[in-house]
Amino acid sequence: MNKRFFTFLMWQGILLVQFVPCRLNAQKTEKRLTLQEVITLARDQSPQALLARHRFRASYWQYRTHLASLLPSITLTGTMPDLNRSIEKITLPDGTDQFVERKLVNTLGSLSLSQNIFYTGGNIFINSDLQRIDQLGASAGHSYLSTPVSIGFRQPIFSYNALRWSRKIEPLKYEEAKRTFVSSLEQVSSQAVDLFFDLAAAQINLDIARTNFNNTDTLYKIALGRYNIGTIAENELLQMELSHLNAGTELNKALIDLEFKKSRLRSFLGFNENVDLTLVIPSEIPALELEYNKTLQEALQNNPDILRMERQLMEAERDVAQAKGERGFNATLFASLGYTQKADELAAVYQDPQSQQRVRVGIQIPLLDWGQGKGKVRMAMSSQEVIRTQVQQDQTDFQQNIFLQVMQFNLQDDQFMIAAKADTIAASRYEVTKQRFLIGKISVLDLNVALAEKDQARRAYIESMRNFWIYLYNIRRLTLYDFIENKALSVNLEEAL
Repeated sequence: MNKRFFTFLMWQGILLVQFVPCRLNAQKTEKRLTLQEVITLARDQSPQALLARHRFRASYWQYRTHLASLLPSITLTGTMPDLNRSIEKITLPDGTDQFVERKLVNTLGSLSLSQNIFYTGGNIFINSDLQRIDQLGASAGHSYLSTPVSIGFRQPIFSYNALRWSRKIEPLKYEEAKRTFVSSLEQVSSQAVDLFFDLAAAQINLDIARTNFNNTDTLYKIALGRYNIGTIAENELLQMELSHLNAGTELNKALIDLEFKKSRLRSFLGFNENVDLTLVIPSEIPALELEYNKTLQEALQNNPDILRMERQLMEAERDVAQAKGERGFNATLFASLGYTQKADELAAVYQDPQSQQRVRVGIQIPLLDWGQGKGKVRMAMSSQEVIRTQVQQDQTDFQQNIFLQVMQFNLQDDQFMIAAKADTIAASRYEVTKQRFLIGKISVLDLNVALAEKDQARRAYIESMRNFWIYLYNIRRLTLYDFIENKALSVNLEEAL
């Protein structure tokens, strides 16, 4: 009685677990997706793809800012007005000082055109200024001061030229960002493949569990009939009943695991819980074998890590140049040439302007810094050597990784064929074993062994297919090259901005 009650509860639990997802799915929109469709959706709308786009946009605008710094800039500045009512000290013509109450309004406007010179690190400019002073109080009146045009330049001498290094490094960083964006999308594709086959394996496991549950139910009923007529022992009947109970447990686990894997893929693709996913599992893989030299060539030409290493070496060289430039003698040359005039009326302030010139040379010579400048240079040079060593190691590891990836990928075709053949053989063997069990030629234990081998072979088949696609997209990410279509990978950067 207790055994029958336990069996009844187990069956009710199985029916409940199968019934609840059906009721929940009744209100969902079903989507049947192939592997390529999942990859396309992931690249278009997954949160990871959106993050990759935003990171690329940040790099794009950083590069645009750099380009803008190389172009002429026009600036309009003004002070409107500057009211000054105060008591200030002034120097009289006889050389004495006296405190005087001042009441005035100062108004100033300036238009400036400037251009950085990246070859020298200097700057040239053209200015035009107009200033008006309004005296308040008893001596009310106004006057103008104009500088119609003033041309000049500022030029550091023997100094670190930041603009020159920026012009060499920033284009490299932007090209690295473009390749990193493509690589990030390939990483998204790899994640999509992984999650696709997680759900595909869950679908296969559910199919296996349902088939096994139905088969063990049928076999248990047959075994019960044979037991009643005395053709099998009670031990074999109990073993068959235990197999049936275990099949029910595995079915429950498979149902729960399927919903969990659906939830993960939905979240990755940006779908809500109202979308029910069903995957169309591919039945074959493309015939493809990679050549190491070709793969390495594409990786060295396209991989963003190669540009990263080049950029790191260049930045280390820049840091050494900066430390040396800031250590010793520095000078700045400033010169300007223009015209100026003052008048009480606006029309007169631009008549008969007088020339004005300014030349200024500033120097900075560290006489005693207790080795601070030398220490900064030594630190920069030491960091440069560390980076060189690290880059050499990274280059070696990179090539070794390409070799291993190619070798492992080229094994996947054989592994898939072996797994497919093993799946077919294991399924046929189980059918033969089941028929022999039905006629009493083998025991329940032999049947269970054949069942376990069939299930294992089916799962190994799906796993071998997963491995092929995972290795393929890892190779694509490392090389930014499509070996099936024989062309370099690219994306529409305009759509990403």
